[in-house]
Amino acid sequence: MVTGLPLLSLVIWVPIIGGILVLTVSNRKDYIRWLSLLFSVLTFIVSWLLYIDFDTSTAAMQFQEKATWITAFKVYYHLGIDGISMPLIILTTFSTVLVVIAGWKFTKYKLAQYMASFLIMEGLMNGTFAALDAVLFYVFFESTLIPLFLIIGIWGGPNRIYATLKFFLYTFLGSVFLLISILYLRSVTGSFSILEFHLVPLDMQAQIAIFLAFLLAFGIKIPMWPVHTWLPDAHVEAPTGGSVILAAIALKLGAYGLVRFSLPIAPDASLALNWFIITLSLIAIIYIGLVAIVQPDLKKLIAYSSVAHMGFVTLGLFIAFALARDGAVGEGSALGLAGALVQMISHGLISAALFLCVGVLYDRMHTRIIGDYGGVVNTMPIFASFWVLFAMANTGLPGTSGFVGEFLVILASFQASFWYAFFASITLILSAAYSLWMIKRVIFGEVANDNVAALKDLNSREFLVLGFLAIAVLLLGIWPQPLLEVMHASIEHLLSQMVLSKLT
Repeated sequence: MVTGLPLLSLVIWVPIIGGILVLTVSNRKDYIRWLSLLFSVLTFIVSWLLYIDFDTSTAAMQFQEKATWITAFKVYYHLGIDGISMPLIILTTFSTVLVVIAGWKFTKYKLAQYMASFLIMEGLMNGTFAALDAVLFYVFFESTLIPLFLIIGIWGGPNRIYATLKFFLYTFLGSVFLLISILYLRSVTGSFSILEFHLVPLDMQAQIAIFLAFLLAFGIKIPMWPVHTWLPDAHVEAPTGGSVILAAIALKLGAYGLVRFSLPIAPDASLALNWFIITLSLIAIIYIGLVAIVQPDLKKLIAYSSVAHMGFVTLGLFIAFALARDGAVGEGSALGLAGALVQMISHGLISAALFLCVGVLYDRMHTRIIGDYGGVVNTMPIFASFWVLFAMANTGLPGTSGFVGEFLVILASFQASFWYAFFASITLILSAAYSLWMIKRVIFGEVANDNVAALKDLNSREFLVLGFLAIAVLLLGIWPQPLLEVMHASIEHLLSQMVLSKLT
């Protein structure tokens, strides 16, 4: 690597060490805040070094680090990234900086533990995206549950215990199937290397079993319909920072797992069952969109919106199989994959922004019920401008990041089937319906009550956080080329793995 530094280890362990150090100064709140900000910004800078040194011309894993971890079982501390995982690491480090700033005045209760949880979770998530050893991946993947469990369980709402237990049980149950699949692949390959898993031939029965196991593990995490019910409860009870990281990053772990495991390891099963995933995705897009319209709680509305928009991710991933037949890879397959991956990044930015906007209002009025608001634009015009921008991005407005991924997926869907595209396009209508209705009831109109009349507009800290997100949403919407260029070689390599039969 150009820098000569172990960048992937740094992006994992700098925030974890920072979180541990923050715990040692738990009696000095100013030190806690500035130390947390320092380590989150340092990690963000390191992640940008990955982008600067990244070679976009190759699909090979870059910045690889490998050291023996558990000799007896041939388990290695093996790290590496490609054009799919690197943008997700940058999204993670960017989101963590914003969460630290947003939580500056959030709580006086166990502030050190609060900040440390986010820093440690950042390192664990980066480790999940960078792991090339299946055991290492599993350890990082499962360990992310612990800080998120604590964040919701300690700083969450009145029903936080129910929400955390439901969240933990759902996601942990799915991960049991992931572990079983990893152990089976280890017995076949004699290695825990994910890259070797990609090469091993498997008969159709084994592929289908592995595919379904991965689908349970990663589908719950995304979450796909009908195993999505834990997400609204978790969002409603989570503090603002917890909702931001849950929506922006944690859900992407599931989609990333499908890309890294399901598609290249079980391509024949993925092709045979692509209709099943496409059906589940379209149900999520339409049904969950209808559910979002009737929600009275702002967080629940955005949570259901997340499920619908993540349906576009799984739709794009498996539309590629519907288009890649007989070993031929067309433009539509690449569009579907590119759209799904861009949608992951875009949804991370937009959902984070929307939950932060809800947090701004909740900090002032301590309610998330839509009926308690009305006419906010009259007292908070700057905030209202941000809210409308992010809501419009959520509908897929051209010029925002929300448009790029959804447009590419719908374009690919047209090449596979008119009806796929027709039903996928309904989400544009539904997302416009619930987003515009939400804006109408919360932002516009006359001042609804004295509490709204007393609202104060954004302070400098809130403006900074929402401003950075607004720039990112607009920049990706107007100029997606840098992201698409980074992903291009990895997408082409993934397509070549998807169309190559592995049947024995």
